[in-house]
Amino acid sequence: MQAFDTDLRNRITKLVKGILAQNSLAADVTPSTKLVDAGLTSMDMVNLMLGVEAEFDFTIPQTEITPENFQSVETLERMVATQLKLATAA
Repeated sequence: MQAFDTDLRNRITKLVKGILAQNSLAADVTPSTKLVDAGLTSMDMVNLMLGVEAEFDFTIPQTEITPENFQSVETLERMVATQLKLATAA
């Protein structure tokens, strides 16, 4: 399970850094870095949401599209892991 978590975190971090790079921003993104503090705007958050959906091949339920879930790589990772577990259980 640890390897899965690391892979998940790395993939989400890569998405965040890709969006920052598109905006010509370079920030040290750690799991607990607040994404808005790193430089992501509300439009970037929409792009991040779409990127997560494409990367992990699932649709984020409307109820999960909350500021709390998009605060940091850590919070996104928890939400994605939960959704992936639900998808494999179904």
